[in-house]
Formats: sequence, structure tokens, C-alpha cells
Amino acid sequence: MSQQIQLNATVAEHQLGQRLDRALAELFPEYSRSRIKEWILSNGVYVKGMLVNKPKEKVLGGESIVIVANIEAAVRCLPQEIKLNIIYEDSDILVINKPRGLVVHPGAGNLDGTLLNALLYHYPTIVDVPRAGIVHRLDKDTTGLMVIAKTLPAQTKLVEALQSRTIIREYEGIAIGTMTAGGKVEEPIARHATKRTYMAVSPTGKPAVTHYRIMARFRAHTRLRLRLETGRTHQIRVHMSHIHHPLLGDAQYGGRPRPPKGASDAFINVLRNFDRQALHAIMLRLYHPMTGIQMEWHAVLPQDMINLIDMLKADTEAFKEQMD
Repeated sequence: MSQQIQLNATVAEHQLGQRLDRALAELFPEYSRSRIKEWILSNGVYVKGMLVNKPKEKVLGGESIVIVANIEAAVRCLPQEIKLNIIYEDSDILVINKPRGLVVHPGAGNLDGTLLNALLYHYPTIVDVPRAGIVHRLDKDTTGLMVIAKTLPAQTKLVEALQSRTIIREYEGIAIGTMTAGGKVEEPIARHATKRTYMAVSPTGKPAVTHYRIMARFRAHTRLRLRLETGRTHQIRVHMSHIHHPLLGDAQYGGRPRPPKGASDAFINVLRNFDRQALHAIMLRLYHPMTGIQMEWHAVLPQDMINLIDMLKADTEAFKEQMD
């Protein structure tokens, strides 16, 4: 659902000769220039009472401005008492460690019980922030760090930071197969042509870049540290599948368990019962949207991934002993 707002201002004399979108971005700093440009193009901006829909239009100074626009609101969603694992909080932002199984935003099949419902319960005023302050997502069964904006100015700045790629997000994952070296996957991603809940590498997709380096090699798996340069839906999962090293446990993208020869029953059991993609958002670094101070957080691996890595190590060591 959208929420209508009306903004009023007067162009300053020193803004003489500026483009309209730039002038309005200065007058309304809590909104991004791209959002203001959208409002201009969608006939939401009036200059001296006249509709103006050209962002390049020059201002002279002294003009009265009225903006009538819609922003996304979260008012249809019900607040729900869902516990949050809060890593950091101040008056502008919130950093959480998301558990597996928690859907970030309501959608088909997940109308409640989401992170958004939890935010509305714990922070009632966040209803006035688009998407209740959620500026990026983690998949339902991906764990780890997320930053949330508690105010509209913080939300605007965080969205801009994501777009300019100044927010650093790193993950740990377990890929199937023994990889020989780190590298980069730079392949565009789009909605799958026939499976609408899937994403896929496609020449018509949006640019997507994933960097990865090897942390440890096991007999038939590789522990990776991954860094997102972009943030497309399912990006890491799609990119790793594309290079034929899908994430362990990611049945959607080919990560079904493949026990190596001679694996113990206990190890095989762990592999077969690991029922989510082995992916955890372990590090988040950003410049605080209001203070500009660089901040960094880390979230330890969840217990299921710790247990998985222990079994991978044990299997590798057991195999080495057999070969000696």
C-alpha cells in the first residue's frame, strides 16, 4: 500500500540555474535525488502552481514548490511479537542477526510472521518508513547480518549507499566440489524464464558481481568467504550454481548432498539433514547514514554450519589417515 505525502518549499536564491531535480534534492534532503526525479516524471511536482515534469528544467530562485507523491508504506501489515537478535541499535539504524526460517518481507505464502511484522511491533513509528526500514534482504533460510533504517532520512541514505556500493557485505558459505582458487563471478541475473520463484543468469538481467575466496578445502566441498558487489535476489546462490559449485543444501539451485566415497554414516547423515543453503552473512561494514562514521559488525556462524564444518574436517582427516 502507498501513503500520500505533500511537501512544500521555496527555491533559494543561490539555487539560480540549478536543475529542478538537484534543487529539490537540496530542499528535501531526506529524499534521494532518484526518488525526486521519479516524482517529477510522474507529474507530482508543481512549480509556482504549474505542473513541471522535466527534471532538467532550470530554476531561477524564489519559486514556490509543491510535491504531491506516494511512498510505499507498511500499514497493511500487522505488528507481531517476534523476537529479534539485535546486534546494534541507535536512534537511526538497527542491525540484526537474522535466524534461518525468518522471511524478511510479506509475500505470497508468507503474509505474516515476517521480519517486517516484527519491526512494526518493536518500533511502531517505523510504519512511516518505506518497507518498515528494510533496505536489503536475506533469503528465508540464509542467516546473518542485516541493517534496517528506523527513520526516513536514514532509509534514504542507506538506499543511496547500497546503490553506490559503499556498503560491504561478506558471507561464509559451503560450496559443493573442491575449488582450486578464488575469483569473481560477473554475470547478469534475471527472473527465470519458466520457474517464477527462481532466478537465473541471463543476458537480459541486471548486472551482478560476486567475489569469493577459499577459506578451506575438504574432500568434496569448499568453505568460502564471499563478498557482494551488487545485491540481486538469490545472487550468491545463482552465481555459485552457474560456476558448477552450488551451495550445500540449496536444493533449489542444485545443491543436493553428494557424499564422497567412503564417507561415514554419521557424515552422510549430517549432509542429508542439512536442509538449507549453507550461507551466512558474517560481516557488514558501512558509513553510518547520519554521522558518517564507518561501522563494522560480525556475526558468528550459526550452530548448524559449525557442526557441518566440523564434520567436513573430520571426514577429510579420516580420509588422509586411510591414505597414509
